[in-house]
Amino acid sequence: MSFVALQESLRRELRKRIESGELTGMELARRTGFTQAHISNFLNRKRGLKLSALDRMLKAIGLSLYDLLDPHQLMRFAAVPAGEDTDYAEVPLVDGTIAAGSEIIVNEQVKELLKFRRAFLNRIRADLAAPPRRFWTRFVLIKVDAREGMSMWPRLNPGSTLLIDRHYNSLRPYRKNDRNMYVVRKGEGCTVKYVELIRRSSAPGAAVGRAGPDEHFLILRPHNPDYPVEILPVEEGQTYADLLVGRVAHVAMET
Repeated sequence: MSFVALQESLRRELRKRIESGELTGMELARRTGFTQAHISNFLNRKRGLKLSALDRMLKAIGLSLYDLLDPHQLMRFAAVPAGEDTDYAEVPLVDGTIAAGSEIIVNEQVKELLKFRRAFLNRIRADLAAPPRRFWTRFVLIKVDAREGMSMWPRLNPGSTLLIDRHYNSLRPYRKNDRNMYVVRKGEGCTVKYVELIRRSSAPGAAVGRAGPDEHFLILRPHNPDYPVEILPVEEGQTYADLLVGRVAHVAMET
């Protein structure tokens, strides 16, 4: 898809939202910092957008570049293309930074492909919170390092391979009376922990700093009591779901 075609796809999405009453030109101008005339000229094909302006527009309406792509075109670049309905599916093993930051896993990012029974993967329930992840590569694998493995010991070991369901970024328990393990974005990479969401007034030490009264925090709890509890702020413009890479759906331990 060309850059011109991407802009046309964005125009269609914006018009659909405006016509449905979900969005107005004034609100879009406020969110993006563009003038209403700029927005109107774009919608009426009197001008295009630079790449940086396209990014601002997508962020303002909660979409990514992948949401503008045709699904059939998108699958051409995926590491695990939709093939015949066989008994096994190949799941990409990637670095934690890739799992946390890449919506679509492409071949160059894959360290190894491991096979899982499709029947097993199909039984895993998704639970998506905003923002939408309809085009994300759903299942990815990562290996945990020594510190991450020991922080969740004995549920994990150093070198454990984790199957992550990136279509599960809600905080609802997957099983009753059992805590979900999540892979969570942290800095440039990720961490593996139990997760709770709390408001600023409830967070230990949260009164210190520049945070506003409505700020939320993720509490990252290890399984091993020898490791510290961490507090991760949900930044302005984010939701807690932005920080959740996905739920740990399966663990394979090295012995």
